[in-house]
Amino acid sequence: MRKSLLALLSLILVFGILAACSNKDEKNQGDKDNGGATTIRVVMKDDNSSNPVSEKYYDAIEKGLLEDENIKVNFELVDLPQGNYSEKLNLLLNSGDIPDMIYFQGGDQAMADQGLLEDLRPYIKESKYLKDIIQPFNEKRLENYPYLLWVKPLAPKVPVIRADWFNQMETSKTLMENPTVDNYYAFFKELVEKQPGGDKPKYAITVAGDIAEIDYMFDMAFGINKTWLQKEDGSYEYARVSSQQKEKLEFYNKLYKEGLLDPQYLTKQWDTKEKAFFDGDAGIIPGTAGKVIDIYDGKMVQVSGEEASLVTLPPAKGEYQGFGATDVTKESRGIAISANSENKELVFKILDYMASPEGQMIDRFGFEGEHYNAVDGKLQLTDKYYSEWFSRFWEPADYTPVTPVDETTPLLSESAEKSLQSAVEFYEEDNSFIIPEEYVANWDAMQNLYLEFTTDIITGKRPISDFDKFVKEWNEAGGEQITKLANKNLR
Repeated sequence: MRKSLLALLSLILVFGILAACSNKDEKNQGDKDNGGATTIRVVMKDDNSSNPVSEKYYDAIEKGLLEDENIKVNFELVDLPQGNYSEKLNLLLNSGDIPDMIYFQGGDQAMADQGLLEDLRPYIKESKYLKDIIQPFNEKRLENYPYLLWVKPLAPKVPVIRADWFNQMETSKTLMENPTVDNYYAFFKELVEKQPGGDKPKYAITVAGDIAEIDYMFDMAFGINKTWLQKEDGSYEYARVSSQQKEKLEFYNKLYKEGLLDPQYLTKQWDTKEKAFFDGDAGIIPGTAGKVIDIYDGKMVQVSGEEASLVTLPPAKGEYQGFGATDVTKESRGIAISANSENKELVFKILDYMASPEGQMIDRFGFEGEHYNAVDGKLQLTDKYYSEWFSRFWEPADYTPVTPVDETTPLLSESAEKSLQSAVEFYEEDNSFIIPEEYVANWDAMQNLYLEFTTDIITGKRPISDFDKFVKEWNEAGGEQITKLANKNLR
């Protein structure tokens, strides 16, 4: 009896082990081959598993991949907690949870330095579609830093104003013909004093949290056309500690003191900045060229009518003119592939598919019946398309959809098209370089020092005469070493 019991227990144990192994194999097979589809884990800033639009969008890509490329995938969207995307993403990655496809908006370099991101250049070279749509600045960035890809048009921050207010102002024509700093000041002044919206706007321009967005408008006019400015003796100095920067900060302080710059700009986030614009509290808002300007235009027309469609304003003109120099050291944001993914080739095939005519149809136009309707062989875009849809992946500079867009509902509004044209017209390449790892901590401290000082100057907490003190502090915080490095790299 005892022997029979032991034999029975042994048999149960064997079956248990076999069952566990079988379940483990099934789980592994299920992870890899979910109903014949390979699971690809994706983390993207604006998509999550609880968003029905996100789920529908990735379902459409799954269907397209299967029908057009005979690729079976199952997307699993990785959710992040609310808050700063870059910070939350880094917490996820540092925990060891690294999805197959990752959208970065900062924080990627530490991962690349650890060898955790895949070099994309060999894949692009052998691609079917992507190799034909990347721009020269994308190529330069990939050569310098081959881990991120972001095929989008040049996208500086471009200022816009509603047309009904713009058309009421006496200084508008002069500004457009000759957008000097003085003429911009006069335009701002009239906008607030005349208040073409009745009792609005309350201030001329709003930005989100710091002066980066307004710098796009004014940097080059004040002579800041590169990150590193060449002095008369041929040496280079950092633009933010230059005399040109000092002169620009005096101008910003003037705008703030006279109530032309949003007095709450420091506490503004992107959503409250936009609310101030659509509510009419701010007359001008800088927005990312292209689709963001298009969304702004659509929302403003919805809120205030067709006469309030947006006018794109030019960059200020002075020593130079433009929306700032374009950094070609690396993509500041973009999509990466995990070097540890078991499905790297498949992930890239997905990225390549999104550059195909079929992939672009999904990515650029959204859902039929919601964002567009097919009428007489043409796509008619809806109000919902203009107010909410955006491309998650690629936006080639030269794009002709397979099905043409109806002329009455263009892909981009006039102001959005103008913003992209301005970006190309005023393109200038920067001379910045990737800061070596051993200097990154110092560089971050120096940037924080810069932000703190500029805030104090603009808001009047410190006099402009303290600029020399700031330069001294900046050099002591590591600026002197990095300036030497810059002169070594740039000569």
